Amino acid sequence: MNVTTLLAPAILDMVALSIDEYRLIVERLGRTPTGVEIGMFGSMWSEHCGYKNSKPLLRLFPTQAPWVLQGPGENAGVVDIGDGLAIAMKMESHNHPSAVEPHEGAATGVGGIIRDIFTMGARPIAILDALRFGPLDSARNRYLFQGVVGGISAYGNCIGVPTVGGDISFAECYRGNPLVNVMAVGLLRHDDLIRATATGAGDVLILVGSDTGRDGIHGASGLASRELSAEREEQRPTVQVGNPFIEKLLIEACLELLRDGRHHIVGLQDLGAAGITSAVVEVAAKSGTGVEIDVAKVARRESGMSAYEVMLSESQERMLVIARAGHESVVRAIFDKWELHSDVIGLVTSDGIVCVRDGDVVECEVPAKLFAEAPTHRRQGVRPIVLDRLASFDPESLAPEPDLNAALATLLAHPDVASKRSVYRQYDHTVQTNTLVAPGDGDAAVLRIKGTRRAVALSTDCTSRYCQLDPRAGGAIAVAEACRNVASSGARPIAITDCLNFGNPEKLEIYYQLEEAISGMADACRALSVPVISGNVSLYNETDGTPIYPTPMVGALGLIDDADSRLTAGFRAEGHVVAVVGSAEASLGGSLYLAAIHGVVAGRLPHFDAQAEAALHAFLVAAAGERLLMSCHDLSDGGFAVALAESAIIGRIGCNCDVVASDRRPEAILFSEGQSRAVVSFEAAALPALRDLATRHGVPFQTIGAVGGKNIRVNSWIDIAVDSAHDTWAYALERAAADVESRP
Repeated sequence: MNVTTLLAPAILDMVALSIDEYRLIVERLGRTPTGVEIGMFGSMWSEHCGYKNSKPLLRLFPTQAPWVLQGPGENAGVVDIGDGLAIAMKMESHNHPSAVEPHEGAATGVGGIIRDIFTMGARPIAILDALRFGPLDSARNRYLFQGVVGGISAYGNCIGVPTVGGDISFAECYRGNPLVNVMAVGLLRHDDLIRATATGAGDVLILVGSDTGRDGIHGASGLASRELSAEREEQRPTVQVGNPFIEKLLIEACLELLRDGRHHIVGLQDLGAAGITSAVVEVAAKSGTGVEIDVAKVARRESGMSAYEVMLSESQERMLVIARAGHESVVRAIFDKWELHSDVIGLVTSDGIVCVRDGDVVECEVPAKLFAEAPTHRRQGVRPIVLDRLASFDPESLAPEPDLNAALATLLAHPDVASKRSVYRQYDHTVQTNTLVAPGDGDAAVLRIKGTRRAVALSTDCTSRYCQLDPRAGGAIAVAEACRNVASSGARPIAITDCLNFGNPEKLEIYYQLEEAISGMADACRALSVPVISGNVSLYNETDGTPIYPTPMVGALGLIDDADSRLTAGFRAEGHVVAVVGSAEASLGGSLYLAAIHGVVAGRLPHFDAQAEAALHAFLVAAAGERLLMSCHDLSDGGFAVALAESAIIGRIGCNCDVVASDRRPEAILFSEGQSRAVVSFEAAALPALRDLATRHGVPFQTIGAVGGKNIRVNSWIDIAVDSAHDTWAYALERAAADVESRP
């Protein structure tokens, strides 16, 4: 029989399975799958769960280091930070749900990534949000922007985890497809580390937390693993609805279980994409065991739910506990104490089979590894022809900038550069009393590790313009910028997590972007000695066939041995010396200056030297550790002039600087985004030691002026009052987003 006639195309489309994939399922099973099995295969073989297009490429990443306790493959990565303590971290996306329902999409994105952290045995201590939106010139984009920020603040504030950092950028390509990437960080002792395992036949599966409803069905396969359409209202039922108060109870109950009842359990697994299906399949497949569950024992908040709906529901705030046989009553008693519902829904078997029953009716009987082994694709990417044309653009062909002060003001008001205070003031970033460097004060958030002298620095970053113009260089620079941010705070970068946001990988030009960006990231990670310990891939970020810029978001973790040596970005006092550390070509290719002033995203990117980047990081960390610096701010969007202005604005004090006027035009010197550079300030007495340190690290070091006065001055090119620059920078984003209308 022709297997293509066995299932209606509409059903395959609903679960995002192709005809060829369905044929493969029939071939491997040796029979026609049941309806429940089709739904489960659709979720587990979706791009969101199965990583069909990215898994072969992800193997390019370096994942090992002596300090890595757990790399990719678990709910979160874990690294040692000394004294028997460790940090767990992970970044994930909730892009498509947030495009459909921004508040709930973003809120449940926070909830999901937080569960990944405490599932590892770590107490969540920080959230960072990396967001991308279309321009705020439309009511729709303002609605998405406000809804996403509101969802993050509502959920994070309720669960008592501070949102301490992140980044926000705007571009036309995100108009129909915003990106909502959330990073979470947790603290644990080595002995508390637990994994999602189920090793003993007869061990018990306990479902804990919220009752199961119909929200989120086909979220992994039908929403997150295909392009968005203009008919978003039809996709609204696939967006989950969160309850942060139950999440808070889950955090405390699970951590108590690990503290007081560790010997009663084998493993923990959160329920995220594909719900019960992914939780039981992933646990069984990793452990080489099977599971038998009865959906009739799953508590439901809606009547008439079928086995299919129960297995694929993505209702939030649910956890799977694998308890030792005979210990389930002790485990359930802990959850009862926290007023959390729990049900024994099945047990671990030794046959490797995922068996799903609905009472006496067998709905699924499939080897776990068959569900877990989605077919992968290693395509031959095609380099977009347009890249050569874009790279050939010469910024020197543009007319000279007539008013450099006005150009700087335009860049300071650009929403990519302007203060994000209107966003982060909605977040509680002081809860838990660990935040030492708050949002807006430095290049990275810094959190104390109580009971030690240590602190950690956290940052997210990606310049998607670069990745659009040169995916390999852009991917490398994304890693470098995130790590440079934590180094600029005085922290040694030790690991990254990522969220790879791309368009449809079945289009060979998009696949080329994905492959090249990952290759560039991998090269940079090796050069900077920062392993990739966790991450997420979000593909099919297209709306009606229009893709986003390739956006490989990077979250970086740095370690500060003495929290008192941390650095912030603002100038501190009159008379401090200002210097630029590092040197780079004065190239405007790919710069925010071109995009904001001339409406051009083109040109050859500034050269990136990974060894020079590593040397800069080492110098900044050493200089901070020796208490030689008073401030540090890396050069990124807007180049030298914007970095200098931001240091003055944050410190509310001016500066008078004189840079070498080469044969390049002033705008190239002022606004070039040449890599591996930072603006620093320090007391004059520290100059000899800093010069010696720079020489030992092989890092160019040039003094350019001094802190003081009420104006920001650079040669005869820039002369702008700090107060004026502050007003432009501080309120631009708030003004742009102020015209909030009801949902269009």
